[in-house]
Amino acid sequence: MNLDKGNLLYRGKAKDVYQTSQPQQVLVKFRDDITAGDGEKKEVMSLKGYYNSLISAKLFRLLEDAGIKTQYIDLPEPGYMISHKLDMIPLEVITRNIAAGSLLRRFPFQDGQTFNPPIIQMDYKNDEYHDPMLNDDIILALDLASSEDLETIRKITLKINEVLKNFLESRGLLFPDFKIEFGRDVNGNIVLGDEISPDTCRFWDIETCDILDKDLFRKGESGVIEAYQKVANIILDDEDKKKWNLDF
Repeated sequence: MNLDKGNLLYRGKAKDVYQTSQPQQVLVKFRDDITAGDGEKKEVMSLKGYYNSLISAKLFRLLEDAGIKTQYIDLPEPGYMISHKLDMIPLEVITRNIAAGSLLRRFPFQDGQTFNPPIIQMDYKNDEYHDPMLNDDIILALDLASSEDLETIRKITLKINEVLKNFLESRGLLFPDFKIEFGRDVNGNIVLGDEISPDTCRFWDIETCDILDKDLFRKGESGVIEAYQKVANIILDDEDKKKWNLDF
């Protein structure tokens, strides 16, 4: 397929963003780079970007169907996503349904402890400062978002959590936590952006609690791409698999 790829606008740890011929649209390339530890641990794993794009597109469409505005427009081919151009808000919004990962290193929660309501944590997306955790006063003082913006972000995030958690559990996956990002569209609306994939979420098998996400890479374990493939196989329906000629 002849992709509408213009100038490179942004290169992140695992994705490239290109301008398209449409002023308010970008082309997002999902690369095979995988990182951990604030980018200190790096590898390239074949098909990682392929599966992340399929998973992200599916979950974005699910959220759109639930009335949640996202950056997603289309997936012309695996690995490449056409998206609305957003002015990204430098916040990482982390939602925690089950205690895992860095939360256990920082606070005296029990491993596997469930949270109802879920915990919403916001970090400053800034490599220079190593993405520190924020509170509302710091966010306001840094002029990253207004109080009204934060209220909107929390409201949308809780809805996203509800939709995805219910869907994933119906497919046999636990959803311990996830990181999302938001931006403003051309009209100033706050819209979900970035990606939703095993790079940015924890997915556990609902029966065995086997890890099916980037934690395998963080822990130095094998089977990372096999886990990403399994998540794709679980969440994609027969129509999706037929469209992309997938045979898991």
